[in-house]
Amino acid sequence: MSPAPAAGEDGFGGALPPGARPAVLVIDLMRAYFDPASPLCLPSTDCLRSAGRVVAAARGHRIPVLHTRVAYGPGGVDGGLFVRKVPALRQLFDGGGAMGQPMPQVCPADDELVLVKQYASAFFGTSLASTLRAAHVDTVVLVGVSTSGCVRATAVDAIQHGFVPLVVREAVADRAAGPHEASLTDLQAKYAEVISEADAVAYLSEDR
Repeated sequence: MSPAPAAGEDGFGGALPPGARPAVLVIDLMRAYFDPASPLCLPSTDCLRSAGRVVAAARGHRIPVLHTRVAYGPGGVDGGLFVRKVPALRQLFDGGGAMGQPMPQVCPADDELVLVKQYASAFFGTSLASTLRAAHVDTVVLVGVSTSGCVRATAVDAIQHGFVPLVVREAVADRAAGPHEASLTDLQAKYAEVISEADAVAYLSEDR
């Protein structure tokens, strides 16, 4: 049997050095993913505490923080096929509603942008890319849910738009360990840098 290839020898696993102008993107950390009454409720709230620490580091060093939430028009009219494939989305986010409210650990500050989206990626159908470019951002630090869904889709779109995506391992979560770990492995191989919370806080705290 041939030895396993070292990092990069199989054509994957190159490095994306973080840039000098980061922003933190808080993806869908809404009540729907943490309320036991919700069909989307996650098994742990650990990612919330980690995300809160990342956000606090950014705010403490004047790094932009942006947020996303999900909301649909009446009857999910703007949800297209997505709400047909995942009926819980229309159930929870039709017209906004309480389940779409941010969790207190990462509640947006008055001067922080909240982007409303209908699909997985924070870039799809929103002004995110133009907002980041106008602020001269080159790197997005991603925290939120879910790893295999909106976090992954946003990371893929980030690199396609020319932003370095940094996914904070402890600050993202999924419905089960399998899709969570598989997505982190694949993101690291092809689309993003998966970093620790400690490394994220250190990066955001650098002198600029």
